[in-house]
Amino acid sequence: MEEFHKVRRLPPYVFEQVNRLKASARSRGADIIDLGMGNPDLPTPKAIVDKLCEVVRDPRTHRYSSSRGIPGLRRAQANYYARRFGVKLDADTQVVATLGSKEGFANMAQAITAPGDVILCPNPTYPIHAFGFIMSGGVIRSLQVEPDDGFIPALERGIRHSIPKPLALILNYPSNPTALVASLDFYRDVVAFARKNDIIILSDLAYSEIYFDGNPPPSVLQVPGAIDVAVEFTSMSKTFSMPGWRMGFAVGNERLISALTRVKSYLDYGAFTPIQVAAAHALNGDGADIAEVRDIYHKRRDVMVDAFSRAGWIIPAPAASMFAWAPIPEPFRHLGSLEFSKLLIEHADVAVAPGVGFGEHGDDHVRIALVENEHRIRQAARNIKRFLASSAKQPNNVVPLAAHR
Repeated sequence: MEEFHKVRRLPPYVFEQVNRLKASARSRGADIIDLGMGNPDLPTPKAIVDKLCEVVRDPRTHRYSSSRGIPGLRRAQANYYARRFGVKLDADTQVVATLGSKEGFANMAQAITAPGDVILCPNPTYPIHAFGFIMSGGVIRSLQVEPDDGFIPALERGIRHSIPKPLALILNYPSNPTALVASLDFYRDVVAFARKNDIIILSDLAYSEIYFDGNPPPSVLQVPGAIDVAVEFTSMSKTFSMPGWRMGFAVGNERLISALTRVKSYLDYGAFTPIQVAAAHALNGDGADIAEVRDIYHKRRDVMVDAFSRAGWIIPAPAASMFAWAPIPEPFRHLGSLEFSKLLIEHADVAVAPGVGFGEHGDDHVRIALVENEHRIRQAARNIKRFLASSAKQPNNVVPLAAHR
């Protein structure tokens, strides 16, 4: 039976291949150390859970909620932006609550995309950045470039070689998966370019609070005039260890927020009201919970970089995010990231995310998530050390799983 049109436009979900292999190994009794999915393992802070429990006892909160977010939640997000970035937002017109930043991106794509619209998108990048627009009929022009001096020339080439002219540009710094961080000067250049060329900026700032080297990542909205062209998406999933709560935000340009709000009004009634109240409570806190989460990921990052280095796998220390973007060891690079990821499950009991799942230009890397405790990270390093030593001695015995079938 022929697949539906939108489903046909989506490539095979490569992460599912790794997930199936991981599940199969576990069914055989293997102790798989899962550093693949970016699924935070830390508990949601007690004060946030307590607030949820308090509010959920009120039966009035069990009714339909507000799709755009209850007023107290939108005010809390506006106040967070004022404290953290010095950005003033109107909670009524420039802030909307979303069911996580992923849903926000997908619904924004539906709101603004006409068939054939061109979107400039980094490659590699988080899949929804591209495929939210592909499912909405858009066309992706990939930018294989870092947030450096080469970015504006890449944008100029994208403008020059795109018909029609690009509608929007996706930014994601700190980046998932590469963990790269952008500077405020970078954002100034990009905003000036976008204003000059009438291009929308959609910035994913989900990892704004997970940084390690003393320099908090900036918001694109800190640039004067950015509010004229930009919307930024944030999430409480990592910042407050609330991934299953599905709570995020889109903030910025009033016209774009209005379009997103209208689309959402047809699609959902918003998150459960007690979740929204608890989220507002978290945002209005003193920041201690955020600092504790950041400190834990910082320690895990240092343990991972040191332990994997001792195992023979040199991995650059990420400056931010909960991920490391790890070059595939040279002897295995020719296999590509999917087959290498399969090898790690079969021979080292370690799961990572294949870089190709984030775009074809990520195929010489894998993404390692800091979602296991320090003991388990060290155990993963020991397993990998044995795998690398064994493959060096008997390279013909270590072959991709696909070759067995």
